[in-house]
Amino acid sequence: MEIQSSEKSCKDVALTVLTRTHAGYFRIALSLGWQALLWKILLKDSRMAFPLLTILWSFSLSILLLLSLLYLLRCIFFFDMIKDEFSHHVGVNYLFAPWISWLLILESAPFVTPSHASFVVLWWVLAVPVVVLDVKIYGQWFTKGKRFLTAVANPSSHLSVVGNLVGARAASKMGWREVSVFLFSLGMVHYLVLFVTLYQRFSGGDLLPVVLRPVLFLFFAAPSAASLAWYSISGRFDTGSKMMFFLSLFLFTSLICRPCLFKKAMRKFNIAWWAYSYPITILALASTRYAQEVNDGVAHAIRLFLLALSVLVIFGLLLFTAFHPNLLLDPTPSPTHHPTTFPTYLSAN
Repeated sequence: MEIQSSEKSCKDVALTVLTRTHAGYFRIALSLGWQALLWKILLKDSRMAFPLLTILWSFSLSILLLLSLLYLLRCIFFFDMIKDEFSHHVGVNYLFAPWISWLLILESAPFVTPSHASFVVLWWVLAVPVVVLDVKIYGQWFTKGKRFLTAVANPSSHLSVVGNLVGARAASKMGWREVSVFLFSLGMVHYLVLFVTLYQRFSGGDLLPVVLRPVLFLFFAAPSAASLAWYSISGRFDTGSKMMFFLSLFLFTSLICRPCLFKKAMRKFNIAWWAYSYPITILALASTRYAQEVNDGVAHAIRLFLLALSVLVIFGLLLFTAFHPNLLLDPTPSPTHHPTTFPTYLSAN
């Protein structure tokens, strides 16, 4: 009886984990991936670069492999839940997160260069799904009555833009200027449309549960990623990169000056808190490139502040996650829940 009870308990735990591990959990992989890329750039000329980067990159890779395995099993055994994510105005944007995470792991790898054949092959494997999702989602924005932009736009929609910009940055590293400009253009045009839509409050906040307000940090993640992508394309942090960096810095300042906006979202730790980390890291990375270009005291002060904040935030989130191992084991709705319950399911995670 004890053996049967133990087997049943293990099955229940496995079922709970699989039904709960939606694409939003890749926020963790995004945060670690951007940190790995940040420190690869910061430690470029350091003697300790390779061992430190290898440790950080290996940890990021292990977390991403675990999340990818869990999500693959979810796709196999609970495909209806994947379809619910795809039909949800917030959940669909996080389908970009696994591909972005793997692109970041590829770019931050300490022992693979962009000229290596494996880098090129993996780029195609990871970038093509991003473009396919673009065609599907962007096409719905202006062709489907119930899925047009003003009806579904919300801050998490910036993830699709970030996906294109990360792909553009990686393509430019391989010397594929035309491909990188194509992806950059695709991302920036839709970013402008999305930004205006959300800024004029056609939708946005009303479509976002209170617990998901950390996702508002994606407002400055997209222009930060754009400044980095354009830096890679142009070869220097020129006026275009600076304009996008200044915009992201302004949006970041606007958000942190309104802590009450996030008060309700901070009442209980949940996976959405990880949405604070990677936008700050992207901004810190952009500030690093800016400081290298202008080389003055103010630029370096901004850079140091953002680097310190980025490290503090990710360490804090790692500690919170370590002290809340039941994050993946809380009760969740049935795997066969109706799609209309998905917003509650998503926000509960």
